[in-house]
Amino acid sequence: MYDVFVYPDAARIAGVDEVGRGPLVGAVVTAAVILDPQRPIVGLADSKQLSEKRRLALYDEIKDNALSWSLGRAEPEEIDQLNILHATMLAMQRAVAGLHLAPDYVLIDGNRCPLLPMPALAVVKGDSRVAEISAASILAKVTRDREMVELDARFPEYGFAQHKGYPTAYHLEKLALLGATEYHRRSFAPVKRVLGLA
Repeated sequence: MYDVFVYPDAARIAGVDEVGRGPLVGAVVTAAVILDPQRPIVGLADSKQLSEKRRLALYDEIKDNALSWSLGRAEPEEIDQLNILHATMLAMQRAVAGLHLAPDYVLIDGNRCPLLPMPALAVVKGDSRVAEISAASILAKVTRDREMVELDARFPEYGFAQHKGYPTAYHLEKLALLGATEYHRRSFAPVKRVLGLA
C-alpha cells in the first residue's frame, strides 16, 4: 500500500530510482517520472517484485501515460572515477534534468538525495512506498536489463543476459577465465583482482 506524501504547493512530484549499483559491468541507470493524476497506472510496484512480463507491460504504460519521464546514467568510467555512490547521484541529477516538465518536489529512493535545484526528500524503500518511485524503478530496470541483453550478444561467453552483470559465481568464473571487457568497472574488487590492480 502506498504512503501518501503531501507537500504544500507541489503540483508536480517526480519519483527517482536507480538500477545497477551492485553489478561489475555496465552503467548505473536512473529514471525520473512525474505521473499524471488523471491517468492512474494500476499495478505499480517495486520493479524487483514484478515478473518480467508485467514490468514490460508497465514500462510501456508509464511511458505512454506519465506527464514526463526521463532516463539518466553514469558510465563505468565515471563510476571508476567518482565511486558508485557519487556516480549514482550524478545519474539521478541527469534523470531529473532530462524531464521536460520541471517538478516542484522530488522523491528519491534510498537514504540520501543528490543536489537538485528543487526540494527533494529521500524515502527509504521508496520503490514500494511511492507510486512515482515505483514507476521510475520499472523504467530504469527494463532499460538496464535490455542493455545487458545487448551486451550479451556481443560477449555471449559471460552470460550477461542471465545475471545482468551482478557478481554471480558464473560471472566471477568467466571473469577469472576470460578477463575483463571494456565495460567492466575497474574499481570493483573482483575486476581489480582479475586485472592485477588490487
